[in-house]
Amino acid sequence: MEQYFPYLKEAGFDYDYSWFIDEKDDRVFYSSGKWIGKLGVFLKAIRIRLSDVLRSNRYDVIFIQREAFMTGSVFFEKQFSRSRARVIFDFDDAIWLDDVSEQNRKLRWLKRPSKTADIIRMADEVIAGNHFLAEYARQFSQHVHIIPTIVDTAVFKPAGPARRAGEPICIGWSGSKTTVKHFETVLPALRKLNEIYGHKIRFKLVGDRNFRAEGLHMECSDFSFENELKEFREMDIGLMPLPDDIWSKGKCAFKAIQYMSFETPPVVSPVGMNTEVVQHGVNGYLANSFEDWISSISQLVESDELRTRLGKKARQTILDKYSLQSQLDRFLHILST
Repeated sequence: MEQYFPYLKEAGFDYDYSWFIDEKDDRVFYSSGKWIGKLGVFLKAIRIRLSDVLRSNRYDVIFIQREAFMTGSVFFEKQFSRSRARVIFDFDDAIWLDDVSEQNRKLRWLKRPSKTADIIRMADEVIAGNHFLAEYARQFSQHVHIIPTIVDTAVFKPAGPARRAGEPICIGWSGSKTTVKHFETVLPALRKLNEIYGHKIRFKLVGDRNFRAEGLHMECSDFSFENELKEFREMDIGLMPLPDDIWSKGKCAFKAIQYMSFETPPVVSPVGMNTEVVQHGVNGYLANSFEDWISSISQLVESDELRTRLGKKARQTILDKYSLQSQLDRFLHILST
């Protein structure tokens, strides 16, 4: 959402942005234990949302992304729906399903995924990130729009060659502590590739600096806004493995979209929206089996020309369909209706 902010100003909108978890809180919230710290985040979130409720009548639109609070309660959404503002609800995952991080499994009782339906019923307009999510939302609302997850291609863009001739080819993955389990499914293929190519390749993981993979030397870091562009520009090949399950069908191919905006050809699982964004052999590769992952990545490792050609096609796909610039008018129309 933050990508839209400068353009909202240009279109005549004033806005306030109210978040209750910053980068420091995020590290606490998605760590094992740290119950006192998590309680502090929880109390801080209550204070912020109560303040939001008190000033809700100042606004024409209240935009809720995913949920207004981290528990199963819809108290705050109810208060916003009773204000003079129109409520727009946006979601880009199958958040009505039960999916809790390992670090917070003991807090599972606080969650109520079915509240997503309640929020959709309250909202004046609903924005879903793909057709699968929209189909779910239309059970509860007649005002559902599809706007895919996007990147601002004026910011997310290549900045010259990230790798000098002769340097190892960087095979990268970007995600979070909660999705690193998906990356782990491709580790056997990466180990085999390491055996084949040795020092010709290197591995980068962005999202968990403490991640370790036996038998692989991997550069690991936490996500940060300051380093985000640099981290992506270092990748020559981007990975997005996913399990073939209902949760993954709700994913909006965001990792692939990010890689592709930098002219980095992606290798992704053929699950959900990945198959809409990635055309096999045209702007990236779809890999389903161990052999697929080995074959697809190997082709990209062995040919600079192939990486460049698929990378150019990948960025054009993003410019045409998944860029902020391609979706901005539709988004502004929904805000203004």
